Amino acid sequence: MREQRTITNKEENFTKRKRSETLAKPSKKYLQAFKVLENSKYANRKAKMTENIVCHKCQEAITKRMITALGKTWHPEHFLCRHCDEQIVDATFNIQSGEPVCNKCFVERYTYTCAGCKKPILERTICAMGESWHEACFCCGGACKKPLANQSFYERDGKAYCKQDYEDLFAARCAKCEKPITDSAVIAMNVKWHRDCFRCNKCENPITSQTFTIDGDKPVCPACNC
Repeated sequence: MREQRTITNKEENFTKRKRSETLAKPSKKYLQAFKVLENSKYANRKAKMTENIVCHKCQEAITKRMITALGKTWHPEHFLCRHCDEQIVDATFNIQSGEPVCNKCFVERYTYTCAGCKKPILERTICAMGESWHEACFCCGGACKKPLANQSFYERDGKAYCKQDYEDLFAARCAKCEKPITDSAVIAMNVKWHRDCFRCNKCENPITSQTFTIDGDKPVCPACNC
């Protein structure tokens, strides 16, 4: 029995996202601490060294230990974080608007939180899908788990996938070749087909008309149905 059917064309939602954006890692500077010699043997040298050295914070002379940072000199007790006013004693510090910031305040105020591991990002930041990630955390959500930083990827339910895993997991399969359909599909006989795979069972030519006939569960083009 032959039955006439119509074809539905459908564009598969299989859009490749842009590459992720990589941001430079936060700026961090190293402290330099110096102690002015106090031995009388070096008294003259000490006087010369401290003659014009004043603390950037209090503007008073520095005669003993000092911190040099940001092109300025400080009493150690006056080298403070711009936010919490606590003395910076770590070996490293951060800079914001030309002022020192302790590591704790920097993490709280200026770093991104990784959408993957939920920890602060202190190195380079990957921006993708409206979130920020560690480079190692932004990887394929499929079986391969390969890194996707600076790679094209596909998004599904808030996860990123490489092309191969996305096709394996989510792409519709062609009723003829059983391979993934990644662009436009033909919907006919309640299944999907690649356009080139939807062919007449008799002449093997692609069926391009909007109507076709089913003969023994196989599609037949209008020309062969005459």
